[in-house]
Amino acid sequence: MAEHPIQGLMKTAMESIKGMVDVNTIVGDALETPDGTVIIPISRVAFGFAAGGGDYEAEETATTQNHPFGGASGAGISVKPVGFLVCSPTNGVRFMSVESNLVYDRIIDMVPQVISKIENMFNSNKNNDADLEQLAQTAETQSTNT
Repeated sequence: MAEHPIQGLMKTAMESIKGMVDVNTIVGDALETPDGTVIIPISRVAFGFAAGGGDYEAEETATTQNHPFGGASGAGISVKPVGFLVCSPTNGVRFMSVESNLVYDRIIDMVPQVISKIENMFNSNKNNDADLEQLAQTAETQSTNT
């Protein structure tokens, strides 16, 4: 059975879309700064595709096919930058959004740092308590020896 014209139309359109959309469209090429920080752009990609057609009865069957075909296809693509993934040797990995919710993103980014500082405070308090106990024991032993 012969290939229907809509199949060729859809095949051509899909091959064109494959050529437009690849992983580098979503996750961009990494850029490295002189201090060793790597910046990777991240984008949101959306695309749509439509195709349609129809067979119709020809008025003159002697000069045309039995059922001529008329069809069309279309595609659209939208690429919107979302933010940057910043990999820094000093600050670790962070996502910097280009959207307007910067305050919320900053708060979320700071949560691990705040937790780390709280843990360090508790650990330093435990170390101070242990140092004080050791100092007290040393003082007791010195006072009994004299």
